[in-house]
Amino acid sequence: MDIASLREDYSQRHLHRADLDPDPFAQFSNWLAEAVAAGIKDPNAMSLATVSPGGQPSARTVLLKGVSHAGFLFFTSYLSRKAADLAANPRAGLTFFWPALERQVVIEGSVHKSTREEAATYFHSRPVGSQLGAWASHQSHPVPSRDFLEQKLAEITTLYAGQEVPLPDFWGGYWLTPIAIEFWQGGPSRIHDRLLYTRTPDAWQITRLSP
Repeated sequence: MDIASLREDYSQRHLHRADLDPDPFAQFSNWLAEAVAAGIKDPNAMSLATVSPGGQPSARTVLLKGVSHAGFLFFTSYLSRKAADLAANPRAGLTFFWPALERQVVIEGSVHKSTREEAATYFHSRPVGSQLGAWASHQSHPVPSRDFLEQKLAEITTLYAGQEVPLPDFWGGYWLTPIAIEFWQGGPSRIHDRLLYTRTPDAWQITRLSP
């Protein structure tokens, strides 16, 4: 495979300053709604980048579960590698990529845990199998085999049969409060449109960046 020859030339549309809502959260919600309407699979999937206590970056895909002027909300196990990173360095980056729309959104900011009430509300909205899976998996920790995980899940399923699955103490959410949000629209000949919102004490400032 000639990886170097793999490329796409983007040409659907341009992104002009006048197209943007002054509120980046409203602008994000508009683009997310368009991704949903376009039938993109997992339009709320985002890459979450964190940095370990020793300075090693890592990234993984998680799902956005809420957006408001408080920020961007996701949930995970507090036993995970990402949680350990965020405990040591509570800053992170998010990236959404919607190739069918030739769009990307890049977000940077600080992170803090959600409330237990927020976590419980979302946890109990999940399929029961996902609730049980949260109890069975100590995320990011080594396990001896797939059979071991399936046995743990079977034990948890038996334990909570016929009753509400409680929210684990080691599971919850994070809010990322942005300081910068960039909206990227692919353009021909790699002349992409990049419009960056940066937070100032009084408002959001919008700047066009060179591609």
